[in-house]
Amino acid sequence: MAEPTLSFSGSIPQLYDRYLGPVLFEPYAIDLARRVAAHGAGPVLEMACGTGIVTRQLRAHLSPSVKIIATDLSQPMLDYAQVKLGTLQNVDWQQADIAALPFPDTSFPTVVCQFGLMFVPDKQAAFREARRVLSKGGLFAFNVWDTIATNPFVDISHKTLARLFPADPPQFFTPFIFNDHHVLRQLLTTNGFANVQLETVTFPAHSESAKALATGFLQGSPLSAALQDRGASLDAITDAVAQDLAQHGGAAPFRSTLQAVVVTAQAGGA
Repeated sequence: MAEPTLSFSGSIPQLYDRYLGPVLFEPYAIDLARRVAAHGAGPVLEMACGTGIVTRQLRAHLSPSVKIIATDLSQPMLDYAQVKLGTLQNVDWQQADIAALPFPDTSFPTVVCQFGLMFVPDKQAAFREARRVLSKGGLFAFNVWDTIATNPFVDISHKTLARLFPADPPQFFTPFIFNDHHVLRQLLTTNGFANVQLETVTFPAHSESAKALATGFLQGSPLSAALQDRGASLDAITDAVAQDLAQHGGAAPFRSTLQAVVVTAQAGGA
């Protein structure tokens, strides 16, 4: 069965933000925001802002005078972020495709993207667009998930679904296959970036419970549609994944680790 096009509509943004945000995305959002703040130049373009987890950290770490343009391909995610973070000052929200950014050349001295580049079909276009909108010497800071094996609770969830749907398991792999350092470096250098730095960064993964994390994975992501297309009970599958996660990291609280590749590079050339 072909998986549906990624869709973050309905209750997904809220569940994503509630159950996955603090566990998976907040630690790396703080890390990225600190790197961007050390660079210090604005305005800042954020690509794939999702529910605004990085946006909030950027606003907290940057001078209030630095404008942030937060973009995402998903209008439902943008709508959720705007409602949640409507009081943030000097932040503009705009729908945008990473591979076809609606901004003039050399518009930004800083571009940041958290866990978004893995999902872009045309990687060359994404990196080319990031370089196009950056001014010379500008900072491109992003992160991507490391392999599924280095993120054990994701590996466990995938194996549980494979056991429950042996003929046609929903796929977890897409976010965890774009992490090869050579490939990342080549994409950057061939599209006009220099001073490329790649760092493997590991953080603790702390969730209130295995059930909460399983809820985020299965109901706060497009996996919910894939499971429903298979006639599955979301609650029953969530319970099964939670049970297997609890054997690894405890039922409540749940404890594990996260691993990602964090990349910074500078726009070179003219």
